[in-house]
Amino acid sequence: MKVLALIPARLASTRFPNKPLAQILEKSMLQHIVERVQLCKEIDQVAVATCDQEIIDHVQSLGHQAIMTSNLHERASDRCAEAVTKLEKSENTKYDIVVMVQGDEPMTDPRMLSDVLKPFTDDPNLQVVNLYADIQLGEFASTNCVKVVMDLVGNALYMSRAPIPVSMDGIERPSGKQLGLIAFRRQALQKFTELTPTPLEVNESVDMLRFLEHGIKIRMQRTIYLTHAVDIPSDIAEVERLMKQQIKQ
Repeated sequence: MKVLALIPARLASTRFPNKPLAQILEKSMLQHIVERVQLCKEIDQVAVATCDQEIIDHVQSLGHQAIMTSNLHERASDRCAEAVTKLEKSENTKYDIVVMVQGDEPMTDPRMLSDVLKPFTDDPNLQVVNLYADIQLGEFASTNCVKVVMDLVGNALYMSRAPIPVSMDGIERPSGKQLGLIAFRRQALQKFTELTPTPLEVNESVDMLRFLEHGIKIRMQRTIYLTHAVDIPSDIAEVERLMKQQIKQ
């Protein structure tokens, strides 16, 4: 099983411009992510997918691979689909699995990639696996946290930035926090680009709703490893605090 890890990144962000190049403990956010992903032994190749020359230059200056993509993509999954096609053509190779690691997850643990890949070896029929974690205190009401509810075998039923599920009787119901770490079989990622964008996908700004609205199953895989996405500038301080905490352990 040949596995490619792609990190989609762009400078244009309404909430946090130039976010991928933000400094976290003397390294750019992108550098943290690339170096952590490379530590996963199941990954054969790592590359950054971007539409910005500044990011290309930065990544290459660190000795890593970057792929230029169109600036018209609305979804990270579409950007990754273009990038893997270009990479396969330039390297004259084919990948079996593409793992998308969002460019705002500087605390990505290499063991998280192992977690998201494991279901593919257990079930050859799986097409898409999305990592999730337990929701932390204060995240349930945040629109920056995408909540996911699942069926009894672990497939996603719905994902929302709203607090779901609602508890009418006051009893806590199980849900998880979707993480920006998604693994696709190569043909499934290509399928994503061929599907028409869907109303809920656009409304919630959640890529995976395109699959769900078109009736394609997404297996959710739980991870125990701590992560904290950077959505707004104030998240940097919390990520630095957590990283320092990890160093002390």
